Amino acid sequence: MNRKKIFVILLLAFAALTLSACSGQPLTNTWPGLAADAERAYLATGSFIYAVDLKTGDQVWQYPSEADNSLLFFATPVLTEDGQLLVGSVGTTHSFISLDPASGAEKWAQPFSGAKGTWVAPPLVMNGTIYAPNTDGFLYFLDMNGKQTANPLELGGSLWSAPVTDGELLYIASLDHHLHILDLDGNPIGEPIDLGGASPSSPTVGEGGVYAGSFNATVGFVSSNGEFQTAAEASNWLWGSPAFDNGVLYFADLNGNIYSVDAATGSQNWGELKPDGPIVASPLVAGDQVYFGSENGTFIALDRDGGIVWEKAMGGSLYTPPVLSGDTILVAPYQAEFALAAYDASGKQAWTFTPVKE
Repeated sequence: MNRKKIFVILLLAFAALTLSACSGQPLTNTWPGLAADAERAYLATGSFIYAVDLKTGDQVWQYPSEADNSLLFFATPVLTEDGQLLVGSVGTTHSFISLDPASGAEKWAQPFSGAKGTWVAPPLVMNGTIYAPNTDGFLYFLDMNGKQTANPLELGGSLWSAPVTDGELLYIASLDHHLHILDLDGNPIGEPIDLGGASPSSPTVGEGGVYAGSFNATVGFVSSNGEFQTAAEASNWLWGSPAFDNGVLYFADLNGNIYSVDAATGSQNWGELKPDGPIVASPLVAGDQVYFGSENGTFIALDRDGGIVWEKAMGGSLYTPPVLSGDTILVAPYQAEFALAAYDASGKQAWTFTPVKE
């Protein structure tokens, strides 16, 4: 499948979310956002957010209790240190909501609804501030009670990915080809950096800067002072974020090629590795293994030398990055017979979760 077809498919799926909200028809089969803590997985998909017990795979709660045509969920939920689960909606009310992770109850009496666009990107939470990017091209600044603390910052382009931080600066990518560097007060540092292509996923913090994949078929390195250089090249567009671990970049492109690159030299660590189809989701590095999921539905575990340790057929496309909680690896396929599956590092499946149809 070529890159334009993949891009169209993903845009159509996102459009389906918006159109279903406008038509008043709930949509429950969308590729999900996924997060986890030590006890539960949190799956944001269509009309609901589900909490799933990590030991048993049983549903703990769902939000809302019944489908609400104004709420549709796509973004990855974000857990905060003060005990909140933050998630934005792509529904008509543009709601940005705080829930209790234990019960699913709303924590804010009034969800934030001041954005003009939808919430595709998850927020970044740091030092009591919620940095929330929206598809309207603005970055919103909220306190931990969901109240605006400053005027939103217009960055331009549609913002589909979360900001990242090195502890001193914020880095946020846009579909308008640019990466922005901000201080923690939200003030821009220098001019936006041109990545050469749209960047739909978050950059990845490295040593002295960040790595950002783009539709320019490159991973660019942007230093904290705004200098840009090409760190690695691919054969096609890069949708997911690269992973950076012990000086090595792991990433994949829409041709289905998987790469391991020495970040310091740009040299490839592996020969050609191309399992079975386009790869959209970001990889997961955990222990001695690296995990990738393909658009064709194969979930694959590789060792650090690029050898295949095991692979599983999900029966649906993998657009959502896998998530690690303790020793459990969580996978959320799109249009499969189940919505979530749990594996250990050896590839043994612990359980699958399928929401009860309303």
